[in-house]
Amino acid sequence: MLRPLPRALHGVLVAVCAVGPTALAAVPASPASAAPPARTGTVDVSSGTVHVRTAPRTSAASAGTLRDGARVRIACAVDGQRVRGTVRTTDRWDRLTNGRYVAHAYVRVSASVPTCAPASVAGLVRTKDGPVRLRTGPSRAFPANGAADSGARLALVCAAAGERVSGTVRATTQWDRLTDGRYVSHAYVNSPALPRCAGTVPAAPVEPTPAQFIASAAPGARKGWKQYGVPASVTIAQAILESGWGRSALSASDRNYFGIKCFGDAGPIAEGCHTYQTWECDKAGRCFTTKASFRTYATAADSYLDHGHFLRANSRYKGAFRYGRQPDAFAQAIWKAGYATDPKYVAKLTGLMKSYDLYRYDR
Repeated sequence: MLRPLPRALHGVLVAVCAVGPTALAAVPASPASAAPPARTGTVDVSSGTVHVRTAPRTSAASAGTLRDGARVRIACAVDGQRVRGTVRTTDRWDRLTNGRYVAHAYVRVSASVPTCAPASVAGLVRTKDGPVRLRTGPSRAFPANGAADSGARLALVCAAAGERVSGTVRATTQWDRLTDGRYVSHAYVNSPALPRCAGTVPAAPVEPTPAQFIASAAPGARKGWKQYGVPASVTIAQAILESGWGRSALSASDRNYFGIKCFGDAGPIAEGCHTYQTWECDKAGRCFTTKASFRTYATAADSYLDHGHFLRANSRYKGAFRYGRQPDAFAQAIWKAGYATDPKYVAKLTGLMKSYDLYRYDR
């Protein structure tokens, strides 16, 4: 689903608060101490803008953009996703004095930036319902962006009010914010009392209607058809099925609408890879957590284009392209070639194609 970019942020960003950088490891609370003076940095981008993020990775929600030459106030630096920028290639991210993050790859500073001191308390996950999802906001309407097993220790910084959840530990509207900006329901966490989160808490996203989702998918699907020969109707139906109408964590956080994995590299279209904890079950019914690396995209359109490239470049699907003008037969062919194991996969695709007249995008 394509989303409009937030408006550009100009000038110096003002101080609000800061939290620690650690994600799923417990960090002991540190004693209060005077914060080091903020550094002033200058954004250096060759063209366009650079995103300000809610966490130190490109898949985190954008909190705005900064233009070339913008001045920022930097509180400290944390380790995050490696980025190649105009100034340097680095995994360091600058935490601004308002608690947001910008890749140090695009920032020039006259003095070294100190590492952010941890400021968190340990929370212990207790769940009888399988792994607890970590989300980008305090509600199950937000995309999942990781998971924690029972017994996992999380580094927590503050509490926010959100959706009421009945969990293994309690029923509550409290959600705990982790040091990387994600949220976990307090219904599954034992922890000391947490301070109330300062500033604005993310509002629950508005889910698109089927018509809105299809309208946003059509341009990318048609481009994939013209460039790679995959029927647009099949592409849109697969996006609906694989992403749950854009509600999956992969689509919401990484703009990956087809669950395409990295397989060692991101390929020529994706911008990188993102490793998730996943919950899987074997044929004997035994379920377990594992890790898998999925492609991430700069835009939804890139995800649709990469879907076409993936099918065209993979020799196992070569036979399907005999049916480029026959979408139902194309869907049958990729299923037979092993795209999915669900015996009802083709029926689900063709059902969507007929119910929403997706064939009109093949004309």
